[in-house]
Amino acid sequence: MDKTLKIAKRFEGKVAIVTASTQGIGFGIAERLGLEGASVVVSSRKQKNVDEAVEKLKAQGIDAFGVVCHVSNAQQRKNLIDKTVQKYGKIDVVVSNAAANPSVDTILQTQESVLDKLWDINVKSSILILKDAAPHMQKGSSVVIISSISAFQPPTSMAMYGVTKTALLGLTKALAAEMAPDTRVNCIAPGFVPTYFAASLLENGVRKEIEAKTLLNRLGTTQDMAAAAAFLLSDDAAYITGETLVVGGGMPSRL
Repeated sequence: MDKTLKIAKRFEGKVAIVTASTQGIGFGIAERLGLEGASVVVSSRKQKNVDEAVEKLKAQGIDAFGVVCHVSNAQQRKNLIDKTVQKYGKIDVVVSNAAANPSVDTILQTQESVLDKLWDINVKSSILILKDAAPHMQKGSSVVIISSISAFQPPTSMAMYGVTKTALLGLTKALAAEMAPDTRVNCIAPGFVPTYFAASLLENGVRKEIEAKTLLNRLGTTQDMAAAAAFLLSDDAAYITGETLVVGGGMPSRL
């Protein structure tokens, strides 16, 4: 996080869970919410990664707590919610960030087991995490689901991934209606952010090609995504629900 940035304190007294949050966009969001005063619960599949992320956050004076959670594992999802409630007594914010892209096959060439994995991690896990969390969420609570700019026009090399991200746009609308009026549900569609998850796509001069598709002539950063998430999750967005915010530097997305 840029130390020169003056951070508001919009999340003091709030408890935030961020899934897949030990690196990349998820970590950036957890860090931003923590710097704004939230107690943050980070999670990912490996204990080592969880411990390292918690240490990094605590080093910045953030109240951070870590739980191992593979989002497609029902027991681990329940454990994430249970441990959070045991420690903090409530949940104010949930960010569903976990995603997988195990294949570059075309849709009709994709193995059924891979389709199941994409569906389970990219779509179903958002529903099931919120199913466990909802009973503990407060009036005035909020949710952000992380989709992708690829939701609007799934690219050939990751078409099924893009389709699962399209599903999240509809899920956001449906959950916003279902969880209203006490909980707001919004979505972020990041443009291209060069995280570990996306690194393999940046080889062979592709970076320049992607930068050229933006209006701002640069790729996104995890801080760009974190700032957008923090806005939507905060009371500054108290009258916004069921919406998808594209954070893509002006890359083509929709009219």
